[in-house]
Amino acid sequence: MALIYSVPLWLPLILLPPLLLLFMKKMKVVRQSEQLLPPSPPRLPILGNLHQLSSLPHQSMWHLSKKYGPVMLLRLGRIPNVVISSAEAAREVLKVHDLAFCSRPLLTGAGRLTYNFLDIAFSPYSDHWRNMRKIVTLELFSLKKVQSFRFIREEEVDFLVSSLSESSALAAPVDLTQKVYALVASITFRVAYGLDYRGTNFDRERFHEVVHDTEAVVGSISADEYIPYLGWIVDWFTGHRARMERVFHELDTFFQHAIDNHLKPGRKKYQDDMIDVLLRIEKEQTELGTSQFTRDNIKAILLAYYRQHKALLAFPSL
Repeated sequence: MALIYSVPLWLPLILLPPLLLLFMKKMKVVRQSEQLLPPSPPRLPILGNLHQLSSLPHQSMWHLSKKYGPVMLLRLGRIPNVVISSAEAAREVLKVHDLAFCSRPLLTGAGRLTYNFLDIAFSPYSDHWRNMRKIVTLELFSLKKVQSFRFIREEEVDFLVSSLSESSALAAPVDLTQKVYALVASITFRVAYGLDYRGTNFDRERFHEVVHDTEAVVGSISADEYIPYLGWIVDWFTGHRARMERVFHELDTFFQHAIDNHLKPGRKKYQDDMIDVLLRIEKEQTELGTSQFTRDNIKAILLAYYRQHKALLAFPSL
């Protein structure tokens, strides 16, 4: 208390003008930056423009763009989003200013499933992304590598045709959706994981569910990302975080099982599949002392390949 009373009364009066000038300067910078932003609909505190999006967000954005223009700013909670609604503006974003817009937003669900953005699709543009792209392009998807798996594609297509012929001879109904699903899944499993999708006790029904749950988690919005302080309550009620963790652990267990099978001594193989190639790269970089390519990188790339076939793997939902 004695220390407080010892402060001269004129000292706050001297400090007040510089603080006011600093505050006014900061507000001026904020106003100038806002003047450079695209037009935006009026927003609510905390929610921003979230209340203006319906269950079909793309249609809501289209209706808003008719009023606020082809380049529009929406604040979804605390995250600003620029919405492009014309061919000219899209050309500016995707071609002229590609480097400024090439990275995807770092969302919680995608980050969790990709081991903190170690894949290619969701990783921001950086040295890591360029290194992963180089590995995938030269080691996994080169013309020579793709052609080496031709016999797998031919065998699986032959199996599908034979199965359809047998059903036709018996005049039995055919679920073509499941047939196509099994075809793509079998090719994916043999090329990427070295596993037989049909000839084992693999739980195919559960795998179907994980496929859909993975896409749901990656494409979903975490309320905690958009609504500060209160979003985690919404995620807790909706079960978003629990679902994300469950899907992550199921995928991680599956990938680890496939990797462990490849590490078994005396394993028989006809040729290197994707996991063999990735394990070789990990071993080479470890021996060189770089250790930039880890087991999590392998799992993240496997997930990227897994999602690459999502369109056909999710065919039963169409």
